Amino acid sequence: MIKNPEILENFERDFIRNHERLSHEQSRKLFVAMWKEAMMFGVFPPSDPLEGIEVDIRMARILNSCLTKPSSA
Repeated sequence: MIKNPEILENFERDFIRNHERLSHEQSRKLFVAMWKEAMMFGVFPPSDPLEGIEVDIRMARILNSCLTKPSSA
């Protein structure tokens, strides 16, 4: 859980500004390292993969309805 999202946002902004895009291989290595770290801390894979799916479905329905309905402005 991110306790201070502002610090993360600043880091991401600075990283993007000061570095070139990652290659596919670099991205893959980063993903694998993050996956291993999440497994090491016991947060991944989730004990119940469907936990919270109701919220995701509800949000998807809301967002999709915004895309299909004309605005009333």
